[in-house]
Amino acid sequence: MGIYLSTPKTEKFSEDSENDRVRYGLSSMQGWRAAMEDAHAAYPDLDESTSFFGVYDGHGGKVVAKFCAKYLHQQVLKHEAYATGDIGASVHRAFFRMDEMMRGQRGWRELAILGDKIDKLTGMIEGLIWSPKGGEGIDQDDDWAIEEGPHSDFSGPTSGSTACVAILRNNQLVVANAGDSRCVISRKGQAYNLSRDHKPDLEAEKERILKAGGFIHAGRVNGSLNLSRAIGDMEFKQNKLLPAEKQTVSANPDINTVELCDDDDFLVLACDGIWDCMSSQMLVDFIHEQLRSSELLHAMQETKLSVICERVLDRCLAPSTATGEGCDNMTMILVQFKKSIKSASPAELQSSHSKSVDTESKPEGGQEKAVAAVGGATKSSI
Repeated sequence: MGIYLSTPKTEKFSEDSENDRVRYGLSSMQGWRAAMEDAHAAYPDLDESTSFFGVYDGHGGKVVAKFCAKYLHQQVLKHEAYATGDIGASVHRAFFRMDEMMRGQRGWRELAILGDKIDKLTGMIEGLIWSPKGGEGIDQDDDWAIEEGPHSDFSGPTSGSTACVAILRNNQLVVANAGDSRCVISRKGQAYNLSRDHKPDLEAEKERILKAGGFIHAGRVNGSLNLSRAIGDMEFKQNKLLPAEKQTVSANPDINTVELCDDDDFLVLACDGIWDCMSSQMLVDFIHEQLRSSELLHAMQETKLSVICERVLDRCLAPSTATGEGCDNMTMILVQFKKSIKSASPAELQSSHSKSVDTESKPEGGQEKAVAAVGGATKSSI
């Protein structure tokens, strides 16, 4: 079976939920791809005052994306910085923790389970020797103890995944991103990118890649990977003289913090299967159009936000695989802020780190503005 199917799989996984802070809907679709490698996480009640949303776009397989969807939010909660209110520091650590957790016997076993690669006999034997702890939700108490076994020297997966997450607490929105999935906020109908697509041809990315001993060919790291930051992809992280954030491909996330105000309409997180087909402003305009239509047609009942996500997926799906555009897996999360947010001063994107600042504003036809960081640090206004 090749990279594409003869006909697309248009069945969608969708869900909706809400609490007193947010209302959200999401949808994902395999599309033309031979396998579904996207994953997502949506926890409107990560704790009593915090909501968590994340999209994970796998490449070379589904297991790293599924691993992140299962564990990344848990690691955010476990870091001591989270308890002190430093969400940026806790999510920054959680990204690197994913790579650490996927190594060794325990990492191998978890990835094998998520990848459906343990047959019944092996699963029975391993279940007796290394019994997995149950539960995949938020309240899983697991210190990730080292296990001994035939895969103790496992260096981690060669496949990988992007990770783009948004964490909302009170008026504070923290966005963390590694890879080319994207987070966009609509403010008074204008699209603002709260993450930067990490591509090898970005100057800062290129510099790190070359210093780590890698190269760029045809827009790909070592002629292979078309993004420059990701979780997993351990073959690009083997320079033992360099720390994790300086490897050829790094899991180091950009961290942006935004103070929300009444002008903020909604937030979108989506994998590149969407952004390959629609710009940030195009998507924001489309969502506003759908929201207005739903208000007119369903004055007594709001349209589910997942339905709007489904319409975006259908709009992006290509009629054929001739060009490749619109043929990827697609995942989108739409989060509406409930208007209990007090008016705030103009939003600031700031870093929980003290590294250098590189703020970029990229207008698209005078409409779309991008605000993102390189190296995990940014302070800017939108």
